[in-house]
Amino acid sequence: MSELADAIVVGAGVHGASLAFHLAARGLDVVVLERETVAAGATGRSSGFVRMHYDLESEARLAWASFPYFRDWAGVVGTGDCGFVRTGFVQLVPAGLADNLRANVAMHRRIGIDSRLIEADELARIVPGIVTDDIVAAAYEPASGYADPTGTASGFLAAARARGTRLVQGCRVHSVTVEAGRVTGVDTDQGSYSAPVVVDAAGAWAAELARTVGVEVPVEPWRHDTAYFGLPDGRSTDFPIVIDDIHGAYFRPEGTELMLVGLESGNEIGGSPDRPLGALHDGAIEQMVASVCSRVPWMAAGTFRTAHGGQDGITPDQRAIIDRVGPDGFYLACGFSGTGFKIAPAVGASLAELIVDGRTTTADISDFRLGRFAEGRHLVGEHPYDRLWR
Repeated sequence: MSELADAIVVGAGVHGASLAFHLAARGLDVVVLERETVAAGATGRSSGFVRMHYDLESEARLAWASFPYFRDWAGVVGTGDCGFVRTGFVQLVPAGLADNLRANVAMHRRIGIDSRLIEADELARIVPGIVTDDIVAAAYEPASGYADPTGTASGFLAAARARGTRLVQGCRVHSVTVEAGRVTGVDTDQGSYSAPVVVDAAGAWAAELARTVGVEVPVEPWRHDTAYFGLPDGRSTDFPIVIDDIHGAYFRPEGTELMLVGLESGNEIGGSPDRPLGALHDGAIEQMVASVCSRVPWMAAGTFRTAHGGQDGITPDQRAIIDRVGPDGFYLACGFSGTGFKIAPAVGASLAELIVDGRTTTADISDFRLGRFAEGRHLVGEHPYDRLWR
């Protein structure tokens, strides 16, 4: 006999966890099915940025609506700890995109985000020892920072479970079941589950699951490398997150003595999401060192500590798919393309509203419809930067 629920969420990453929390808060009986363990996929390998700077207004609005969750986790969620650390955030772009950056900061300020343009001298105060010779304009968000992605997902799920949500780990969903054009549940390697609502939040596996209801989703596995370096003697973690599009890298403090570094290029796209995560690609560590030391030369005295690969689902425009598609009761929350962590609270709230009320009030998610791809309409900001992952 099938277990019964009001809604089934497939995937216990931060998006599935956020959605479960918001659905449970609306009184729904929710089951979360996870093929491995909580945050075992993209979430657990996320760099955890909590910043609002996007060149697409609808994404910036989602990040802004999500920010209160990180800033006041105890007051908003009440269970667990997202581990938010305020560091500030700096966005650097090539000189040819300086006007776009200025326009995007203006857009962020119109939304209400605490963002401003800074000159080279202020940037040098914010990031000690930074090279500013090639900086025409920079954006700064003093209130932003980073959080613990696994702690965030676990906290959302703990709060959802306190409201009756059931979490089943080590459970692989084979297919979504449908009768007369309506979702009826899922079949798994642990039996069947029945519900009139199924949400595909399966990350790199999202396209496989959607295909079982005849929905083609342009989401491919995307792999990305991250490394941790020990800071030189005498250097502290008193510096902000920096996304340096000029050198194709980003970095942030980690704990009390480390720097986390990632690259914007050399990403592997395609292949089976089930293949093992391999070692860093050839030259990745050297490229990270070169990129970071070009911006903060004092890191030349740093030490390599460890590295890991991560995996997410990526779309052709590197923007998420959040939509109701296919048979009645089937929803997508996937394709976050490596930048979805910071928007997860508002995405979960908005999708819960769409499921329960038929419309959203937290944020407008209509830009993220699946149909945009069939229409040949990729999501691009009004004042765009280059594609993040190259």
